[in-house]
Amino acid sequence: MITKLNLATRPFRNRTTPYLISLLLLAIAVSAGILCFSRLNTIATENELAKSQIKQMDDDVKALKGRGEAVQQQLTPDQQNLLIASHKLVANKTFGWSRLFADLEAVLPGSVSASRISVENVYKDGDRVKAELDFGVISRDYPAVMSMIASMNGSGLFQAELRGQDRQQNERVTFTEYTLHLIYTPAYGYAPSSNDVAQANQGGAQ
Repeated sequence: MITKLNLATRPFRNRTTPYLISLLLLAIAVSAGILCFSRLNTIATENELAKSQIKQMDDDVKALKGRGEAVQQQLTPDQQNLLIASHKLVANKTFGWSRLFADLEAVLPGSVSASRISVENVYKDGDRVKAELDFGVISRDYPAVMSMIASMNGSGLFQAELRGQDRQQNERVTFTEYTLHLIYTPAYGYAPSSNDVAQANQGGAQ
């Protein structure tokens, strides 16, 4: 007698595959966690190393600054004057003279003409190079000169102060020469050219 089995009452069940998939997913998760933890440790170590290097550089800068101040205190007056002169020479070589002339031309009205310009001092104020200038202009239009001074002071490049005026007359015209004291601060982002350096050397020799 042949007995027929109803397979629907005894379905096929593979109990191994779900466990294998679960173990595989768990292994992947553990591996990813280990990698993340290792990366975090590496970043923390690099951070600590960078902080240590920055602190070491700060300490070195403070030590060098202290040594420099100690050396300056031991200099004779003549040596201090020589040091100041050398600093001025360095400032002269980094000063943009052609840029100065362009900036002056930009603020001069049509009725005002430059008559002379001489450099009294070039120095560094922090990381900025500045120049003190004795500047003379000629004009028959006093309001235009006052407007020019206001434009200079509002430009962020010049600090202008009127120091004097001299009324002059020749055979045909009468005019006034105005003397100004200027402090010029070049704008950021200007790189001096080789022509600037040559003009700076000439300016420092005057």
